[in-house]
Amino acid sequence: MGGKCPHRSVKKRRYSHKTARRTKFLVKGDDAVYDELHKGEGERKQLPVDEDLPGMGQYYCLHCDRYFASVAVRDEHFKTKRHRKRLKQMMGPAPHTQLDAELAAGMGMPDNGPKLMSM
Repeated sequence: MGGKCPHRSVKKRRYSHKTARRTKFLVKGDDAVYDELHKGEGERKQLPVDEDLPGMGQYYCLHCDRYFASVAVRDEHFKTKRHRKRLKQMMGPAPHTQLDAELAAGMGMPDNGPKLMSM
């Protein structure tokens, strides 16, 4: 009945530092990624070399908005469940935007009805 819980130290191991590291690189929102995907092929730019990003910023997954250290790592990512879910999500209908959220909250432009004709 007394004593400490034997699994008490598990709480410390539960916290993942990967999530904190992912926020180090700016992540685009779903609507920005969707717009980028549905641009024409000619409108997309070549990836610039950036020393701060993994793999000098050359190995990029457009759907997931992630950079990878090498081609092999990126190709392994293409086979993952997370990437396939993201592909399916981006090929579906457009994600909600800030304008949709404001209209749903009643903060959009007011609808005052038809304007009266002045005589």
